[in-house]
Amino acid sequence: MDVLTDALTAMRTGQARSARTEVRAPWGLRFAAVGGTTFHVLLRGQCWLLPPDGEPVPMTVGDVTLVRHGNSVALADDPATPLRDFRPAAWRPGQTIGRVDVEGPGERSLLICGAYQLGRARPHPLLAQLPDLLLLRAEETPGLAATVALLGQELEQAHPGQDGVVPALVDALLLLILRGWIERSSRADTALGWPGALTDPAIGTALTDLHDDPARTWTVAELGDRAGLSRSAFAQRFTALVGEPPLTYLTWWRMTIAGRLLRESDAPLSTVAQRVGYASEFAFAKAFKREFGIAPGRYRRDEKAA
Repeated sequence: MDVLTDALTAMRTGQARSARTEVRAPWGLRFAAVGGTTFHVLLRGQCWLLPPDGEPVPMTVGDVTLVRHGNSVALADDPATPLRDFRPAAWRPGQTIGRVDVEGPGERSLLICGAYQLGRARPHPLLAQLPDLLLLRAEETPGLAATVALLGQELEQAHPGQDGVVPALVDALLLLILRGWIERSSRADTALGWPGALTDPAIGTALTDLHDDPARTWTVAELGDRAGLSRSAFAQRFTALVGEPPLTYLTWWRMTIAGRLLRESDAPLSTVAQRVGYASEFAFAKAFKREFGIAPGRYRRDEKAA
């Protein structure tokens, strides 16, 4: 896996849920704040994005909005149209695609709106640097635009296998949104933070090394050498872009992997310790408690009970 995929895999706590949203003007939908990271994609027609603070923003077909903390936002055919609450039809057990219909005499628009379930207790620093409200235009992200077009085709009418295709496309959408944000940020004169780290040849290489083999006994000198930099130059650049020193990030990532293994598997603590680079269960337990504030065995019991 690459670093971006790793980051999302570590944070996922459940399936994305979305709703095929077909509306005819005049229409206005108010989306309440939710616990996940929400998204809105315009597939056909036109609409305005109405943020809680700031001026209305026109959206065109293929545009995607991501609301990092699932805060309240609204969409409408016109900024002056009265709003109603967004309410998908009743969900069946296991259902991931809902439906919303708003009848009216005017122009038809088709959207898909939904939420990704991403854990907030331990967010990856890459996602923590996302803006609260991200709007990507179709013309600046061709790969994203192609996926949006395919979503539109799938949702225009029922197709065999739709219940498998649409959730897969919605999952891919999040990766493509983040890629679009990273690429947009990297086009700036000085790309800072994680977008800069992932597109920097030296630091991007080091992050890939750490993610590919977190159990290895890495040193800053070795990472710098593999990246083609001196130890001090590498450490300085890594810290400036990632926000923490290389081995501090390595420990954070190891513990993040360990937490996922404890939640999702029944592997013995000794096995989990080895998977994340600790020779003894005692050393692992000490590091884990320092990071999470709780012993790994207790953490596993609490998570499984929850």
